[in-house]
Amino acid sequence: MSLKGKTIFITGASRGIGREIALKAAQDGANIVIAAKTITEHPKLGGTIYSVAEEIEKKGGSALPIQLDVRDQIAVAAAMKQAADHFGGIDILINNAGAINLNGVESLDPNRFDLMYQVNTRAVMVCSQAALPYLKQSNNPHIISLSPPLNLKESWFAVHAPYTISKYGMSMLTIGMNQEFASYGISVNSLWPRTIIATAAIEFSLGGRELFSKARTPAIMADAAYAIMNSQNRALTGRLLIDEEILSEFGETDFEKYRVESSDDELMVDLFVDP
Repeated sequence: MSLKGKTIFITGASRGIGREIALKAAQDGANIVIAAKTITEHPKLGGTIYSVAEEIEKKGGSALPIQLDVRDQIAVAAAMKQAADHFGGIDILINNAGAINLNGVESLDPNRFDLMYQVNTRAVMVCSQAALPYLKQSNNPHIISLSPPLNLKESWFAVHAPYTISKYGMSMLTIGMNQEFASYGISVNSLWPRTIIATAAIEFSLGGRELFSKARTPAIMADAAYAIMNSQNRALTGRLLIDEEILSEFGETDFEKYRVESSDDELMVDLFVDP
Protein backbone atom coordinates (compact mmCIF):
# COMPACT_ATOMS: atom_id res chain seq x y z
CA MET A 1 0.00 0.00 0.00
CA SER A 2 1.28 3.46 -0.81
CA LEU A 3 -0.05 7.00 -1.10
CA LYS A 4 2.98 8.29 -2.96
CA GLY A 5 2.04 11.21 -5.19
CA LYS A 6 -1.55 11.34 -3.90
CA THR A 7 -2.92 14.72 -2.84
CA ILE A 8 -4.84 14.66 0.43
CA PHE A 9 -6.86 17.64 1.65
CA ILE A 10 -7.32 17.43 5.45
CA THR A 11 -9.46 19.88 7.40
CA GLY A 12 -8.53 20.60 11.00
CA ALA A 13 -5.08 19.10 10.49
CA SER A 14 -3.05 21.42 12.72
CA ARG A 15 -3.20 18.97 15.63
CA GLY A 16 -4.68 15.72 16.91
CA ILE A 17 -6.06 13.06 14.59
CA GLY A 18 -5.82 15.22 11.46
CA ARG A 19 -2.13 15.87 12.08
CA GLU A 20 -1.50 12.17 12.73
CA ILE A 21 -3.18 11.15 9.47
CA ALA A 22 -1.11 13.75 7.63
CA LEU A 23 2.17 12.46 9.05
CA LYS A 24 1.24 8.85 8.27
CA ALA A 25 0.54 9.70 4.63
CA ALA A 26 3.67 11.86 4.42
CA GLN A 27 5.84 8.79 5.01
CA ASP A 28 4.75 7.55 1.57
CA GLY A 29 5.61 10.85 -0.09
CA ALA A 30 2.03 12.10 -0.33
CA ASN A 31 1.06 15.71 -0.92
CA ILE A 32 -0.80 17.05 2.10
CA VAL A 33 -2.98 20.15 2.32
CA ILE A 34 -3.19 21.27 5.95
CA ALA A 35 -6.42 23.26 6.00
CA ALA A 36 -7.09 24.68 9.46
CA LYS A 37 -7.60 27.94 11.30
CA THR A 38 -4.54 27.86 13.55
CA ILE A 39 -1.62 29.98 12.36
CA THR A 40 -0.26 30.98 15.78
CA GLU A 41 0.23 28.49 18.58
CA HIS A 42 -2.35 28.50 21.35
CA PRO A 43 -0.89 28.69 24.90
CA LYS A 44 -2.52 25.36 25.81
CA LEU A 45 -2.60 23.68 22.40
CA GLY A 46 0.49 22.87 20.36
CA GLY A 47 0.53 22.94 16.60
CA THR A 48 -0.19 25.27 13.71
CA ILE A 49 -0.65 24.71 10.00
CA TYR A 50 2.96 25.75 9.55
CA SER A 51 4.45 23.48 12.22
CA VAL A 52 2.59 20.50 10.76
CA ALA A 53 3.80 21.45 7.27
CA GLU A 54 7.39 21.29 8.56
CA GLU A 55 6.75 17.88 10.10
CA ILE A 56 5.29 16.61 6.84
CA GLU A 57 8.32 17.75 4.87
CA LYS A 58 10.64 16.03 7.36
CA LYS A 59 8.67 12.78 6.92
CA GLY A 60 9.15 12.90 3.14
CA GLY A 61 5.86 14.41 2.04
CA SER A 62 5.00 17.70 0.39
CA ALA A 63 2.91 20.20 2.31
CA LEU A 64 0.65 23.13 1.53
CA PRO A 65 -0.60 24.98 4.64
CA ILE A 66 -3.82 26.94 4.08
CA GLN A 67 -5.56 28.92 6.79
CA LEU A 68 -9.22 27.96 6.46
CA ASP A 69 -12.50 28.32 8.31
CA VAL A 70 -14.65 25.47 7.01
CA ARG A 71 -17.79 27.51 7.70
CA ASP A 72 -16.86 29.89 4.86
CA GLN A 73 -17.97 28.22 1.63
CA ILE A 74 -16.24 30.81 -0.57
CA ALA A 75 -12.97 30.29 1.26
CA VAL A 76 -13.40 26.52 1.02
CA ALA A 77 -13.85 26.66 -2.75
CA ALA A 78 -10.81 28.91 -3.07
CA ALA A 79 -8.72 26.58 -0.91
CA MET A 80 -9.68 23.55 -3.02
CA LYS A 81 -8.70 25.39 -6.19
CA GLN A 82 -5.42 26.54 -4.62
CA ALA A 83 -4.64 22.95 -3.60
CA ALA A 84 -5.53 21.51 -7.00
CA ASP A 85 -3.51 24.17 -8.82
CA HIS A 86 -0.52 23.63 -6.55
CA PHE A 87 -0.42 19.82 -6.67
CA GLY A 88 -2.21 19.14 -9.95
CA GLY A 89 -5.41 17.76 -8.45
CA ILE A 90 -7.04 16.35 -5.32
CA ASP A 91 -7.37 12.62 -4.68
CA ILE A 92 -8.64 12.42 -1.12
CA LEU A 93 -10.71 14.66 1.15
CA ILE A 94 -10.66 14.05 4.89
CA ASN A 95 -13.35 15.92 6.80
CA ASN A 96 -11.62 16.00 10.16
CA ALA A 97 -12.47 19.47 11.52
CA GLY A 98 -14.94 19.30 14.37
CA ALA A 99 -16.65 21.22 17.16
CA ILE A 100 -17.95 19.72 20.40
CA ASN A 101 -20.20 20.89 23.21
CA LEU A 102 -21.98 18.31 25.33
CA ASN A 103 -24.65 20.54 26.87
CA GLY A 104 -28.26 19.54 26.44
CA VAL A 105 -31.08 21.50 24.89
CA GLU A 106 -31.99 23.29 28.13
CA SER A 107 -28.58 24.88 28.66
CA LEU A 108 -26.96 25.10 25.22
CA ASP A 109 -26.57 28.56 23.71
CA PRO A 110 -28.17 28.36 20.24
CA ASN A 111 -25.10 30.07 18.82
CA ARG A 112 -23.02 27.12 20.03
CA PHE A 113 -25.37 24.77 18.22
CA ASP A 114 -24.99 26.84 15.07
CA LEU A 115 -21.21 26.53 15.39
CA MET A 116 -21.33 22.76 15.85
CA TYR A 117 -23.74 22.24 12.98
CA GLN A 118 -21.70 24.45 10.66
CA VAL A 119 -18.31 22.94 11.52
CA ASN A 120 -19.57 19.37 11.64
CA THR A 121 -22.50 18.67 9.30
CA ARG A 122 -22.52 21.67 6.98
CA ALA A 123 -18.75 21.67 6.43
CA VAL A 124 -18.84 18.06 5.23
CA MET A 125 -21.32 19.06 2.54
CA VAL A 126 -19.47 22.27 1.64
CA CYS A 127 -16.01 20.68 1.49
CA SER A 128 -17.22 17.61 -0.39
CA GLN A 129 -19.08 19.76 -2.89
CA ALA A 130 -16.02 21.98 -3.46
CA ALA A 131 -13.68 18.98 -3.82
CA LEU A 132 -15.99 17.07 -6.17
CA PRO A 133 -14.75 18.49 -9.52
CA TYR A 134 -11.19 17.50 -8.61
CA LEU A 135 -12.08 14.11 -7.11
CA LYS A 136 -13.85 13.21 -10.35
CA GLN A 137 -10.48 13.46 -12.11
CA SER A 138 -8.68 11.13 -9.67
CA ASN A 139 -8.14 7.46 -10.47
CA ASN A 140 -8.95 6.37 -6.91
CA PRO A 141 -10.82 9.15 -5.09
CA HIS A 142 -11.92 9.01 -1.47
CA ILE A 143 -13.93 11.07 0.99
CA ILE A 144 -13.52 10.20 4.66
CA SER A 145 -15.46 11.97 7.41
CA LEU A 146 -14.65 11.54 11.08
CA SER A 147 -18.14 10.73 12.27
CA PRO A 148 -19.79 7.92 14.22
CA PRO A 149 -22.01 4.95 13.54
CA LEU A 150 -25.71 5.82 13.67
CA ASN A 151 -26.53 4.43 17.08
CA LEU A 152 -30.13 5.41 17.77
CA LYS A 153 -30.26 4.39 21.42
CA GLU A 154 -31.98 7.05 23.47
CA SER A 155 -28.94 7.43 25.73
CA TRP A 156 -26.97 9.11 22.94
CA PHE A 157 -29.65 11.79 22.61
CA ALA A 158 -30.79 12.24 26.19
CA VAL A 159 -27.82 14.24 27.46
CA HIS A 160 -26.35 15.99 24.40
CA ALA A 161 -28.85 15.80 21.54
CA PRO A 162 -27.51 18.93 19.78
CA TYR A 163 -24.00 17.50 19.43
CA THR A 164 -25.39 14.10 18.46
CA ILE A 165 -27.44 15.68 15.69
CA SER A 166 -24.43 17.50 14.27
CA LYS A 167 -22.26 14.37 14.21
CA TYR A 168 -24.98 12.06 12.91
CA GLY A 169 -25.58 14.55 10.11
CA MET A 170 -22.02 13.89 8.94
CA SER A 171 -22.63 10.15 8.90
CA MET A 172 -25.91 10.54 7.04
CA LEU A 173 -24.06 12.58 4.41
CA THR A 174 -21.60 9.69 4.07
CA ILE A 175 -24.47 7.32 3.31
CA GLY A 176 -26.02 9.74 0.86
CA MET A 177 -22.83 10.79 -0.93
CA ASN A 178 -21.80 7.17 -1.34
CA GLN A 179 -24.89 6.65 -3.49
CA GLU A 180 -24.84 10.05 -5.17
CA PHE A 181 -21.16 9.87 -6.16
CA ALA A 182 -21.08 6.18 -7.10
CA SER A 183 -21.00 6.88 -10.83
CA TYR A 184 -17.87 9.00 -10.31
CA GLY A 185 -16.02 6.12 -8.68
CA ILE A 186 -15.61 7.97 -5.38
CA SER A 187 -15.36 5.90 -2.20
CA VAL A 188 -17.15 7.60 0.70
CA ASN A 189 -16.78 6.38 4.28
CA SER A 190 -16.93 7.56 7.87
CA LEU A 191 -14.38 6.64 10.53
CA TRP A 192 -14.77 6.74 14.31
CA PRO A 193 -12.70 5.42 17.24
CA ARG A 194 -13.89 2.57 19.41
CA THR A 195 -12.18 4.13 22.42
CA ILE A 196 -11.46 7.69 23.39
CA ILE A 197 -8.38 9.15 21.70
CA ALA A 198 -5.83 11.30 23.54
CA THR A 199 -6.57 14.66 21.94
CA ALA A 200 -7.32 18.22 23.03
CA ALA A 201 -11.05 17.42 22.88
CA ILE A 202 -10.59 14.83 25.64
CA GLU A 203 -8.30 17.06 27.67
CA PHE A 204 -10.41 20.21 27.55
CA SER A 205 -13.97 19.07 26.81
CA LEU A 206 -14.44 15.59 28.22
CA GLY A 207 -12.60 15.31 31.52
CA GLY A 208 -8.92 16.20 31.42
CA ARG A 209 -5.58 14.46 30.96
CA GLU A 210 -6.36 11.93 33.68
CA LEU A 211 -8.49 10.16 31.08
CA PHE A 212 -5.44 9.55 28.91
CA SER A 213 -4.70 6.37 30.89
CA LYS A 214 -7.97 5.05 29.43
CA ALA A 215 -7.25 6.32 25.90
CA ARG A 216 -5.48 5.29 22.72
CA THR A 217 -3.16 7.48 20.69
CA PRO A 218 -4.25 9.15 17.43
CA ALA A 219 -2.02 6.64 15.62
CA ILE A 220 -4.81 4.06 15.56
CA MET A 221 -7.05 6.46 13.66
CA ALA A 222 -4.22 7.33 11.28
CA ASP A 223 -3.55 3.66 10.56
CA ALA A 224 -7.26 3.03 9.98
CA ALA A 225 -7.54 6.02 7.65
CA TYR A 226 -4.44 4.82 5.80
CA ALA A 227 -6.05 1.44 5.18
CA ILE A 228 -9.22 3.10 3.86
CA MET A 229 -7.30 5.48 1.59
CA ASN A 230 -5.42 2.59 0.04
CA SER A 231 -8.55 0.60 -0.79
CA GLN A 232 -9.23 0.49 -4.53
CA ASN A 233 -12.17 0.83 -6.88
CA ARG A 234 -14.85 1.38 -4.24
CA ALA A 235 -14.11 -2.00 -2.68
CA LEU A 236 -14.60 -0.23 0.65
CA THR A 237 -17.36 2.37 0.54
CA GLY A 238 -20.60 3.51 2.12
CA ARG A 239 -19.59 2.31 5.58
CA LEU A 240 -19.59 3.90 9.02
CA LEU A 241 -16.36 2.32 10.17
CA ILE A 242 -14.81 1.83 13.62
CA ASP A 243 -11.00 2.06 13.74
CA GLU A 244 -10.41 -1.26 15.48
CA GLU A 245 -12.85 -3.11 13.24
CA ILE A 246 -11.41 -1.92 9.94
CA LEU A 247 -7.85 -2.58 11.09
CA SER A 248 -8.89 -6.10 12.07
CA GLU A 249 -10.23 -6.59 8.55
CA PHE A 250 -6.80 -5.63 7.26
CA GLY A 251 -5.07 -8.16 9.54
CA GLU A 252 -4.08 -6.07 12.57
CA THR A 253 -4.15 -8.00 15.84
CA ASP A 254 -1.99 -5.93 18.22
CA PHE A 255 -4.04 -3.08 19.65
CA GLU A 256 -2.11 -2.71 22.89
CA LYS A 257 0.54 -0.73 20.99
CA TYR A 258 -1.98 2.08 20.58
CA ARG A 259 -2.47 2.71 24.30
CA VAL A 260 -1.23 6.07 25.51
CA GLU A 261 0.46 4.42 28.47
CA SER A 262 0.83 0.99 29.98
CA SER A 263 -2.00 0.73 32.45
CA ASP A 264 -4.40 -1.71 34.01
CA ASP A 265 -7.17 0.81 33.48
CA GLU A 266 -9.94 -0.35 31.18
CA LEU A 267 -10.06 1.63 27.96
CA MET A 268 -12.98 4.08 27.82
CA VAL A 269 -15.38 3.44 24.98
CA ASP A 270 -16.06 6.55 22.88
CA LEU A 271 -19.38 8.27 22.38
CA PHE A 272 -21.95 6.50 20.18
CA VAL A 273 -20.19 3.12 20.53
CA ASP A 274 -21.69 0.33 22.60
CA PRO A 275 -19.31 -1.31 25.13
